[in-house]
Amino acid sequence: MNRFTTESAADTVALGHKLARELKGVVLLIGNLGAGKTTLVKGIAEGLGAAREEEVSSPTFTLIHEYGDPPRVYHIDLYRLDTEREVESLGLDDLWATDRLVLIEWGERFPRLMPLPRTEITITAQDDESRIIEWRHLTE
Repeated sequence: MNRFTTESAADTVALGHKLARELKGVVLLIGNLGAGKTTLVKGIAEGLGAAREEEVSSPTFTLIHEYGDPPRVYHIDLYRLDTEREVESLGLDDLWATDRLVLIEWGERFPRLMPLPRTEITITAQDDESRIIEWRHLTE
């Protein structure tokens, strides 16, 4: 497992730039509300040249944002969904079969539906505003 500490939102974006070169496939972004998941996505999308940082926002209400033309990054937020059936209705299986990077917030709520292999990035906010960011790749 890789472990990083960021001291600010700008540090988290900068880490996203670095991780962008290493990430592929499906990535679950795990953390409480306000942990910095979307902030990390800003850095990843910008690091891949798919979107500028200010163009990236949480897809809480739209559920899926696409970045790049053609889309190179999909940013998905499952926070507002309650059942596996709701998640299945999104047709995410079609995204698993592409070579696009698929970043999913709150995917850990539906572990049976998340594909392997995948990367899981856990973000833990600290009392001093820093973040501990742990990254691991799962194959089974």
